[in-house]
Amino acid sequence: MQNRLVLTATVEREDILRYTPAGVPVLDMWLRHHSRQQEAGVERDVICEIQGIMAGDACREWAGKLAGQTVRVSGFISQRSLRNSRLVLHIEYVEFVKG
Repeated sequence: MQNRLVLTATVEREDILRYTPAGVPVLDMWLRHHSRQQEAGVERDVICEIQGIMAGDACREWAGKLAGQTVRVSGFISQRSLRNSRLVLHIEYVEFVKG
């Protein structure tokens, strides 16, 4: 089964870099997307916000640099936890998008 999401969005908010009890760096952020898409032959505005989580050594490179930036991210979606079914994007790749 495939679970891959690529999204161009603005990083609305970025938390400070934190570490799990096992010492893994984690960076939480909130992404806002706005575009026009075709659906059933009709153009519509698409607006959404999703929480993104990046884990691992790449977090150190990106921490403090993303807030307010437009980025293209890719990763997979999963529920936040066993008890919280809200979707979260687990980011594996980030690149800045030039305006």
